[in-house]
Amino acid sequence: MGLWHKQGKSLAESATGGAAELLGLIGQWCEQQGIGKLKFASLKGFVSLFLVGVSLSVAIASCAPNNTNPSATSTASGGASPAAKTGDVEVTLVSYAVTRAAYEKIIPQFAAKWKQEHNQNVTFSQSYGGSGSQARAVIDGLEADVVALALALDTKQIEKAGLILPGWETEAPNGAIVTKSVAALVTRDGNPKGIQTWADLAKNDVKVITANPKTSGGARWNFLGLWGSITRTGGDDAKAQEFVNKVYKNVPVLPKDAREASDVFFKQGQGDVLINYENEVILAGLNDEKLPYVVPDVNISIDNPVAVVDKNVDKHGTREVVEAFVKFLYTPEAQREFTKVGFRPVDPTVGEEVANQFAKIKTLFTAQDLGGWDAIQKKFFDDGAVFDKMQSAK
Repeated sequence: MGLWHKQGKSLAESATGGAAELLGLIGQWCEQQGIGKLKFASLKGFVSLFLVGVSLSVAIASCAPNNTNPSATSTASGGASPAAKTGDVEVTLVSYAVTRAAYEKIIPQFAAKWKQEHNQNVTFSQSYGGSGSQARAVIDGLEADVVALALALDTKQIEKAGLILPGWETEAPNGAIVTKSVAALVTRDGNPKGIQTWADLAKNDVKVITANPKTSGGARWNFLGLWGSITRTGGDDAKAQEFVNKVYKNVPVLPKDAREASDVFFKQGQGDVLINYENEVILAGLNDEKLPYVVPDVNISIDNPVAVVDKNVDKHGTREVVEAFVKFLYTPEAQREFTKVGFRPVDPTVGEEVANQFAKIKTLFTAQDLGGWDAIQKKFFDDGAVFDKMQSAK
């Protein structure tokens, strides 16, 4: 075989050298092998067959994969292996503090559903805190895949930072509102000041605890609840401003957020009434902290949105699972978990199931009824706007 290999190689290299040279080489090989002389016609036929064989060998060799080429193992679509889709995936959820109890029940349900349907494990990295602080953290680099904050204004700040695409409100059901609540007035035991309505907060002998709406999302809802209690029941802006100004004159201190406001009321013992979320009061009751409270029958719908953080999901390759998670939050299963910790559901079926668990609201209005968050921020909470003017006049 060694001689054939060498002579064959010579034939291949000499293919363009002419038939005579090829015949000579073949004749030499035949003599060495003891085959003897071949007739020219036979040799000519042999050469023809040989050259066909060489051509086929070269063609086959040129089509064969080169296993020594590092790029030979790359796949289509940017080299991403199809098997990558079956690997584990991690999603980062950033939300505000009081939602934790609900998400600790919802996330395992979603993960099990995703595993069953996609044969893929999904885990969640979770972050909870004040809504405004959480929004700032995302803007500053906390790589949330999905945000579920206390008010759309905080989500819009992330949008303005270029992390969420405009129009996120249309990407989920119900205007991207996933839970609701209303304002509640928490009183001292026995309600010694007889507080029943918003109007009672303007009485001279009542001290009101609420956070600063310049720094707290929850406090903005409180402010709007006070304002809308006038404008949504026949009063104009002038009457609303007069009323709200009286209430804030009864506010001895303005903590920076709702958590500090609660500490001022409960731990420091200041104030006769604390403006709080209904869901927080209900959750406290579930944790054996029974709080006396009143839900005014003229109230604001505290609407809590959810949004996909577009820039981050595209960076992490998590869009499919995150969008599925957001969709799952609107299912009856997830809505029931929100309801268990005090939120009012947005799913109509679940709403009927729990209708008797919540105080009846006679007049319910929304931030949109007051102009929407862009107009609200500009009118009430920007520097030099209504709230600042109230404070400077105190």
